[in-house]
Amino acid sequence: MGTTIRAATAEDVGLILRFVRALAMYEREPDAVEATEEDLLRHGFGETPYFQCLIAERDGQPAGFALYFYDYSTWLGKPGLYLEDVFVDPPFRGLGIGKALLQRLAAIALEKGCARMKWEVLDWNQPAIDFYGGLGAEFLDTWRNVRVSGEALRKLAGTCGAADCGFAVS
Repeated sequence: MGTTIRAATAEDVGLILRFVRALAMYEREPDAVEATEEDLLRHGFGETPYFQCLIAERDGQPAGFALYFYDYSTWLGKPGLYLEDVFVDPPFRGLGIGKALLQRLAAIALEKGCARMKWEVLDWNQPAIDFYGGLGAEFLDTWRNVRVSGEALRKLAGTCGAADCGFAVS
């Protein structure tokens, strides 16, 4: 039977969450996952999906996943595919499943007219760095990831309300 890659369905939210939690364990952040099945169902399979997901199966068994969404390059004037998470369960590693997921994502990116695919990798994850490099990935070491979340996000949003900044929010 081999490896198959398919689009996730609403019935897969429990499996997706299991993969997300396994990835968090691998990335040394086992307590960081706050997402629930309800969150995934609402945000991935609701009226306005924020993400899409692929499920990899090996001989009919769930083996991995890739969760992605689209972004946009103002410089290129084209969309891009952003890979948020990719994970293959340890018993299925070394069987080409990660490569199959990335190949399918690359094909989706081209089908959708995307100029590029991008994602992040932790600096200590040398096996992944080597794997991605072997696929021709370019590492953008001069760029820094920037994130505002939690209390800092709430504070930033509150520092310049529409009335305070002299602009209308519609």
